[in-house]
Amino acid sequence: MDTISTEDKYFIPFFNKIQVSIERGDGIYVWDENGKKYIDFTSGWGVTCIGHSNPVIIDAINEQSRKIIQNPCSGLTYSPARAKLLNLMNEILPGDLSRVFFSNSGAEANDAVIKLARKISSRMDVISTNKSFHGRTISTVSATGQAIHREKFNPLMPSYRFVPFNDIDALKGEMDENVAAVILEPIQGEGGVNIPSDDYLEKVSDICKKNNTFLVIDEIQTGFCRTGSMFAIDGMNVKVDFLTMAKGFAGGFPIGAFAVTEEVAEKVEKGDHGGTYCGNPLGCAVSYAVIKYLIDNRIDEKVQETGAKVMARLGRLKEKYPDLISNIRGKGLLIAMELNDPEVTTRIYDESLKKGLFINVTQGNIIRIFPALNVTPDEVNEGLDILENVIEMVI
Repeated sequence: MDTISTEDKYFIPFFNKIQVSIERGDGIYVWDENGKKYIDFTSGWGVTCIGHSNPVIIDAINEQSRKIIQNPCSGLTYSPARAKLLNLMNEILPGDLSRVFFSNSGAEANDAVIKLARKISSRMDVISTNKSFHGRTISTVSATGQAIHREKFNPLMPSYRFVPFNDIDALKGEMDENVAAVILEPIQGEGGVNIPSDDYLEKVSDICKKNNTFLVIDEIQTGFCRTGSMFAIDGMNVKVDFLTMAKGFAGGFPIGAFAVTEEVAEKVEKGDHGGTYCGNPLGCAVSYAVIKYLIDNRIDEKVQETGAKVMARLGRLKEKYPDLISNIRGKGLLIAMELNDPEVTTRIYDESLKKGLFINVTQGNIIRIFPALNVTPDEVNEGLDILENVIEMVI
């Protein structure tokens, strides 16, 4: 069987596929079916936060799968694996968030909290931001502030409004008695790693409270040490009503979640939400193992150190090629290199792949670098050496 021709024949063509068939992985490295080795600087779009095929994940899957994978009646019965994860999450969740429900993905988590915010508040409107990304369900596409993801799916879900990211005055101008929720990424990922001013989220929180509007923080990409703390909003005076999680939540196993305050939980009613899996034992066991790994190995500190080194090296690259690179920005290991020319960006992407480096391009001219959080300094330099050599070659 030829993998590429088989997928091209039978897989629904939603993607411009990369003509590489990946067979296995180990840490930040992956190998194709022909044995060629690549460095993964995308961590599966931010998912494989502790590297590919980490023994911690393999052991958790093996141990739990020998016990039970899916409960009878699913969420209606109790699960030791789920209770264990809930206890751990109670230790790490920011602010007053104390109740958790599990989903299959980040989009599903966002979809659920939007639905619940509208139902509980008896208001319909939701404010999102330009360049945001919140998922691919019809509701979360409607909440996404990028025309490329929205306009081809008309009619969209109604009652969404959009304001510029990091613009408090614009948000104030949209606030009224019809706004059920404001949904924000603390750092916009797909939008280009856009980082707001230091007090932006706290001001948004204050505005929401004054208007009796729920604040939804989408930490699907930024959560679980990606930005150098367990959550990007850690340490901020941000009063969050709903927080959504996925991607690095289980290191590659598909599971998401949303957390709410006790005040919100008291207002939900039986039947307001549900799901077939809703935290099945296997997913919960993997997630617990990943989070414990992050905590026990102080990955947050390592991300801060490694991220600073990456930023410094890319900063020197910008100084060397000011006509090519317009900006370097990021936090922790969520980093963007913005280029002046989309065509050159595409060439850098193509040549990097040929030389064995997976990178991600977003918005046409932004190279996003977000490797596994436990990447070593030598591994980072190995990938950056390839990137730098490619840049020298294409300019």
